[in-house]
Amino acid sequence: MEFFWDKGPQFVRDIVEMYPDPKPHINTVSTMVRSLESKGYVGHKQYGNTFQYFAIVDREKFSSMTLKGVISKYFGNSFKSAVSALVSDEELSVDDLKELLKQVEQQK
Repeated sequence: MEFFWDKGPQFVRDIVEMYPDPKPHINTVSTMVRSLESKGYVGHKQYGNTFQYFAIVDREKFSSMTLKGVISKYFGNSFKSAVSALVSDEELSVDDLKELLKQVEQQK
């Protein structure tokens, strides 16, 4: 997605060229781009037999959609369970939680 946000619409061969050596195979990149398209993140415009792909969602929307997907898949669609796991793994402190609660209360 970064390639699309940073460079705009791209052909798969152009995306391959942006990777450092050793470059991924064009079929690998093509599969990744089509997967992003099937998830609604990317669209395409056809030029003859080739496609130029472009971002449909911005970074913020992509982050939100991706986070929701992870929480759905790995935490039974429970944001509470996800936060609990972060606290248990000491990735999120009690002070962090208090700050988040304060932010939520201010938004209401």
